[in-house]
Amino acid sequence: KEPAATIVEMLKDVTSHEGEDAVFECRLSRETTQDTQWFLGDVPLQSNEMNEIRVQGTRHSLILRKVTLEDCGSISFKVGQHTTAA
Repeated sequence: KEPAATIVEMLKDVTSHEGEDAVFECRLSRETTQDTQWFLGDVPLQSNEMNEIRVQGTRHSLILRKVTLEDCGSISFKVGQHTTAA
């Protein structure tokens, strides 16, 4: 059984202006898309026209498109039992 992926590069705080895109990135100890989830506050995020979720190897990215004041808050990424927030 493979060891669980851990977060080796944490999310960094991002400040953006209304109408801009906000990009969040973190890096995992190994490639996986299992048990991974992005959140805005307590709300799980899906990839859609407002949010783009990308996975490139061990790097996981979230792009919030044309942010508004309603998007203000805590962004978190969870893999298994590990979480990072910005």
